[in-house]
Order: sequence, then structure tokens, then C-alpha cells
Amino acid sequence: MLRAWRDSPTRFTEDTNAERDLRVGAYRDRLFVELAQNAADAALAAGEPGRVRVSVVDGELRFANTGAPLDVRGVESLASLRASAKEVGTVGRFGVGFAAVLTVSDEPRVVSRSGGVRFSAGMTREVAGRSGDVPVLRLPWPVDEVPPEGFDTEVRLPLREPESGKALLDALAEEVSDLLLALPWLAEVEVDGRVWTREGVDEVQITGPEKSRRWLTHEGWAVPIDRDGVPQPLEDDVLHAPTPTDEALSLPARLIAPVPLEPSRRRVLPGAALDEALAAAAKKYVGLVKALPHQHRFALVPQAGFPRSTVDASLRDQVFAELAMQPWLSTLDGKEVSGRQAKVLDVDVPGLPQLLVDLVPGLVEAPQGAVRTLKPVSAQEIAIEDVLDVLTGIDREPGWWHRLYAALAVAVDTHDVSPAQLDGLPVPLSDGRTLPGARGTLLLDGSNELLELLSDVDVPGLRLVHPAAAHPLLERLGAKHADARQLLEAEQVQYAVERSVEDVRSGLDGMNLAGAVLRLITECGDDAPEWAGSLALPAEDGWRRADELVLPNSPLLDIFDPEVFEEDGALSVLDDEFAEDWPQSTLEAVGVLDSFAVISDEEPHEPDHGLPDEEGWWDSFEQPPTTVLAIRDLDLVADDTWPAALRLIAARPETWQALHAPDGHAGWWLARYALLAGEAPGSWRLPAAADLAGLYDEVPDLGLTAELLQAAGVRTTLDLATAEDVTDLLDRLGDPDRTLTPGLAARAHRALVQSPVDVDDLDAPVRVRAADASVADADKAVVLDLPWPASALDAARIVAAPEDPERLADLLDLPRASTLPSAVTSTGEYVAWADLPAIRLVADQLGLPVPDGGPLLHDVLTVTVDGTTADVPWWSDEDHRLHAADTSEGLARAFAWATDRWSERYRITALLDDPAPHTLLN
Repeated sequence: MLRAWRDSPTRFTEDTNAERDLRVGAYRDRLFVELAQNAADAALAAGEPGRVRVSVVDGELRFANTGAPLDVRGVESLASLRASAKEVGTVGRFGVGFAAVLTVSDEPRVVSRSGGVRFSAGMTREVAGRSGDVPVLRLPWPVDEVPPEGFDTEVRLPLREPESGKALLDALAEEVSDLLLALPWLAEVEVDGRVWTREGVDEVQITGPEKSRRWLTHEGWAVPIDRDGVPQPLEDDVLHAPTPTDEALSLPARLIAPVPLEPSRRRVLPGAALDEALAAAAKKYVGLVKALPHQHRFALVPQAGFPRSTVDASLRDQVFAELAMQPWLSTLDGKEVSGRQAKVLDVDVPGLPQLLVDLVPGLVEAPQGAVRTLKPVSAQEIAIEDVLDVLTGIDREPGWWHRLYAALAVAVDTHDVSPAQLDGLPVPLSDGRTLPGARGTLLLDGSNELLELLSDVDVPGLRLVHPAAAHPLLERLGAKHADARQLLEAEQVQYAVERSVEDVRSGLDGMNLAGAVLRLITECGDDAPEWAGSLALPAEDGWRRADELVLPNSPLLDIFDPEVFEEDGALSVLDDEFAEDWPQSTLEAVGVLDSFAVISDEEPHEPDHGLPDEEGWWDSFEQPPTTVLAIRDLDLVADDTWPAALRLIAARPETWQALHAPDGHAGWWLARYALLAGEAPGSWRLPAAADLAGLYDEVPDLGLTAELLQAAGVRTTLDLATAEDVTDLLDRLGDPDRTLTPGLAARAHRALVQSPVDVDDLDAPVRVRAADASVADADKAVVLDLPWPASALDAARIVAAPEDPERLADLLDLPRASTLPSAVTSTGEYVAWADLPAIRLVADQLGLPVPDGGPLLHDVLTVTVDGTTADVPWWSDEDHRLHAADTSEGLARAFAWATDRWSERYRITALLDDPAPHTLLN
């Protein structure tokens, strides 16, 4: 080389200029690309994936790699600007590209386990006898250095600017991922302690210190994918050959191909070789597309737009041509077709393509915007009008039509399809017909079972869309919407139900109507209209109205009188098999009984609710009741099952509430007609009502709570509401076998007085209860209406009622004591009250005024009453004159009466006996 320079000075200048051009031109920013290419070639030559380590040591940029070491041919290539030792399949093993090292160093060295060389601008100047710029990479000198342990070769570049080392490493860190993808023989790159690795063949994962990236590759093509295999199309990229060129591409995937390049390796070399390479790459692009799941393949169809380079325009056109010719699109029937064979809907209607798979051959399920995407590959557009043509006359099950309507509804909502475009859309009816268009049909939001039942029922005027096909879209296209509630309330259905019993008995089949109506009620939450009780249902003895039936397992069967269920009886039992087919709540909603039915009327006008003795209860009010909340069919209970009936009433909230309704029919009726141990509830008392013992016996233990017994009419008090109550009490008072206390007798007479009954509704008792609680014949008894006859009459004759003796006398048909003939038979002396010192003292102690006048004092006061003579303590004669025996008792009673302090008579007596202050205080 030195001889050549001496013989031809021009050659020296040419070499210098050539290196300068490479350093400042073609390879100005390709240092790491070129070194990585050399490392990849070394790994390929060794047949093992290579590792690279880049670091800065003592101001040197060091690039170590594994693989085939430096050999003689490699040294020759390093020292030649116009020759390379690379072979087929390599990308530049120590060729011209090594000149890129000159961008950072004038003293590069390559050390290998087979030896090493160095290049030096300074030494070249010295041996060449030149100054200024000299060719650096023409003269190699041997060096006695070895690569670091674990590596086979290391390029060592003393940096022209040592402070630039970190920036160089950071720049390399930005390029590592792309280099590992482009150079498959590199498996690992370490940059200043940061490590990047490459794994996989068809799916390549580049893992770095901060993030990783996955690529799907196929014969020179690569596209980023996420963890789920979904492609992440590229937007801006360049042709890689295999490392980056300056040829801009707009394809969604990266092309890494051995295309012919200019010496700078930045631009392609036009010509037949390039055309052949691009054509081959375009054919292979389809393979990359097909490597993706079919739903993601559309992402790799290039977007329409202006090409970014001549290469881009040529390559994209050829890719479009290959996608149009080669099969890659998955059809909905499982085949693969080319772009020209594919058919795509011109509107984005999710789910619609799947429904048309057997109607439109070659139909592709494509994402939104697929028509525009696939237009460059010659796909055929299918308009919505074409779809309607295909649908006309086809036979599909109703569920298929529903799915079709659901898909089209989305398109209507998004305004991709207008309702007018769907005029004539076929609609299947529940009776099996299919109409062209939705106008005039009825939509029911119900179950298939419901519509199947309705389709077999002769209900004129009901033209229903098949339930499995019904969809709100049809309403927008002219169908009228009717939910289960609206259909249940339709006049046609009501008419059919109300005449159902008559129709069945005339020979028509009522089973379908029964099932349809029950299904409607079920879907309405078991909320049935009032007329639903007239629905004909099968019973043990034929067909009956629903509200005349009892469930087969109802406890009412053991509670109601057996005669109720006899032929032509008030009730019958629902057919057992039919009952098993329906929810009990639905059957109860139409009136079939499981327990007692409750009647509720917020605005009653007359007693027309079918309640037992309702008119009598109604007439018990001065004003008609404002509400009716009652229990039906109480009159059907057998006499010996009332405890069970009451337990059943208490077990249901609705009947319990009706039982406790204020002044309600249930409580009114039970108190009069129910039987507990053979007696009316009012004939018994609760155990807690001990104050009624003697008059009423304690109710037997029937397994009923005290609250329930009380609600049914078992007594806790002496309240008397009816003439029957009064008559019963009078009989009990006159029963000599009953032992009463005087207090209970008095309370009973007070209750009689307070009762609201009319005397004319009662019969006079034969025997009455006297004040001493003994039983007296009525013809000998008198009602004490004044206090003084009590001391003259036998206690066994006296009937006491302090509150209203006149009322009691009328009820018992007894004379009053004041009407008995009487006379004072002893002689007394008049004494003014003021003249009685003891009286004045008592009056002073009690704060009472001394009245005018005074009594007639008798040593012994004797009177004759009703022919009987008796000594009495005091008296008031027919002239209203007071008489008093000259005793503390006689004066006290007369004085208490005179001062209207009758309740103080006992205190006055005590003070007259002992006027000391302690008497009053005690």
C-alpha cells in the first residue's frame, strides 16, 4: 500500500477522500448499525446466536461480540475500501461499513481471540510522510491484545471526544430493539449494564430494561403485536435491508429484505433486481397477514393515501394486488377467499354478517370501516337493500329474525340505516305466517311459551309477532307495542275469559286460553284484573270458574264443611295435574283458593261483596263503612274446625290484617258465628280476664294465642254490642249455678246499662242477680234508684245500678225502689243543722258550709216499705223531709245527702264518733 501511494500520489488522495466521504456522508450516523451487522455475521458464521456488549472504558468505546473471530480475510476487508469478505447470507462482515468507526475515532482497534489489528491516523502520517488528512483504514498494524472473557472479538475505539461516551451509549440504547429485530443472529445486547434480549422465531420478543415488545414475523415481514396477539400496525417506518435505510414506507408492517442498495446503504438501487425483490416481498406479505387470527387481519391492509416514497408506492400497489388475488379473508362459513372473492356489507352492523352466512356466499365478517379498507383489494360491497332482497321469501326460525332485528336496530340507532330503508322487512307471526313489513302487527314482550299458547287461542283481533322474534325495532317500523299487562287488559282477552266457562261447557277446548291467561298473569307479577276470577279452569268435577276452586293441597280442604265440595257445591278442587303446571302464586292471583280470600274495597257503595251476613254488618253502622277489608267464605267453615281456621287466618298477613280491621266484617262475623269448643267466642273469657270469672268460663286450650282468641271475640271485658250479648249476660246473671262476687255483679249491671241495645229487643229475665250476688226471682226484685231504701229492704231483693238505675230497671223490667209504697212510722223532733254542735265541728273540719234547715231526729227511726217495717238510720219521705236516727250513722248520712256530699258519708260518720284531728288525718 505504501508502494502504491509512492508510485501514485493520486491514489493516496483518492483513498483519503473516499474515507472522508464515508465518514461525513454515508456512514455518518451508522456506527452501531455497522458494528451490529458485523457481530451478527460473526454469530452466523459460528452458528450460535450472538451476544454483544458495548461500554466506554478509559475513554474508549468498546464493542465486544461473540461468534467467528477475526481472520485473514477479515483483516483484508478492514484494510480495503473497495472489497469485502462477506458471503451470501451475511450483511457486511468487515466491509466498507467499518468506515463508520471513523466518525468517533482516529485510532480504531479490532482485537480477537485469533489476533488483532489496529489502525492509526498518526502512524499512517508517520510512515507515509504526510500531514493533514490521511486514510486511516488502509494500513493495519498488529496488536497484542485479547477480547474480554466470554467474547470472541472486540472493536475498541479511542474516542476523539472522550466526553461523548455517554451520549453515544444512550444513542445506541434507542437503536437496540430495532437492531435485534433486523439481525436475527443477535440474541443479546448489553449497553453500559443495560441488557436487551431477543427470543422466539415467528413471534419475536425483544425485552429491554424498561419495556418489551413483541413482533410477529414472516419471511422478512414483521408487525408489532400485544400479549394477546393483536397487531399494533406501524404508521411511519422505513425499509430495512436488513438495517434501516432512508426509504420511507407507509405499510402497517416492517419489511426487512435483502434489496439492492447504493453503496451508502441508504437508498435502494433501481433496476430489475429491486423490482424482483419487491414483488417477492409483496407475495410474502400475504403470509404475514394469514399468520394473524382472521379478525385481526384487516389491520394489515395498507391505508389508502399518498405514498411516502417511490419504493412505498411500488410495494403498496403490489401488496394490494396480492391481497386481491391470494386467499386470506375468512368468510363466515369457514372458508378463505381473496379480496376479489370477498363480499362486505356497506354498513357496519355488528352481528348481521353472521346471520347472512348461508345467504350471501363469500361474506366476510369485517370490522367497522371494512368497506373502505377492502376497496383497494377489490372486495364487493353489499347494500342494505340487497340484504332485504335476499331475506324475502326465506324460512327461518323466529329467534333468527330476532337476532336480525337486534343487529339492524343498532344500525338504525347509529343512523347507518334509516327506518325507511327497512320498509318491507319480513316479520314472522306467532301463527307461523311471515308478513312483508311490520305495520299492523302487535309486539308483546313475553315468553315463547306465552305466545305459543296465544297462537292457538281463538282471540279475535290479536295479530301477534312471534315472541321469539319480537324486537323494539319492529315498533319503529310500524308495529304496535303491547306488553303482557296491556294484552291482559285488552278487551278481546277479557271477553274471552268472561265467557270461557260457557264456551267450555258448550264443547270448546279451554286449556289453551287458560294457559295463555295464566302465563300473562305470571309475567305481570301475578297481578290479575278482577275479571280473571271468571277464567275457566279444570276441576275434579269438570270446569269451574277460578274463584270457585281450591288448590289440591290447600288446608281449606280440611277446614271447610265437606258439603261445600259436593256436586254443585259452592266450591270444587282444581285438577291436580293442572295445578302442578303453574306457580301457586299465579293460581291464587286468578282466585283459586289456598287460604281464605280477602275482599278489599277502598270505596264501597253497598253491601255487594259476597260476604256472609254482609247486610247485617253494614246495618250495624250509623253511617256506611268507608272501606271494606274482609275475609271471604267464613260461612263455609265446618263447626268443629274453627281452631284450625283461625290458625290459618293468623298465618297469612293479609287475612290477619283483615281480622284486625277496625269495625271490620271478619271480627264482627266471627264473634257471632264462629264456634270454639261448641260455643260462640263471646261465651268464653281469656285466662287473663280473671275479673270475669263466674260469669264466663275460661276458654279451653285450643292451641290459639291470646291475641287471636281476642280478635275472634273471646272476652277480655264486659263490652256488650248486641241484643244477643245482653241476653246472654242476663241468662248468666240469672243462672243460680254461677257464683259471682258482689263487685262482678255490679260491673255486669254497669255493662248492661252502657250497652247500646234497645229494650224492645229483649225479653224480661226470670231471675236476676241481687246486689249481694245472690240470685233473686224477678218478681221480688227491685232496682235501687235511691240510697235510703237499701237499709229497709232485704239485700237479696235489691239490684243495684248507681249510674243509671232507670235504664237498668227498663232492661230488667223491674220496679224501682223509689216507687214502692213507704211511710215513716216513728215520731221525730225537728232540729236545725246549725243547732247541732257535732255537725258544726264536722262541717268546719271538712270545710263545708252548714246548710239551712235540719232533720227530724228520732230516737229510733222506723219506716214501712212495701208492707214491711224496719228500723233505718235515715230516710227521706215523700215530702223530701230528711229523717235521721239520733246516731252518728243516721246524722252522717242525712247531713251528707243534705250537703250533696254523699261520697263523704263514711268520713262524716267517723268524725261524729271521734272529732279528734287524727280521725280526719287517718
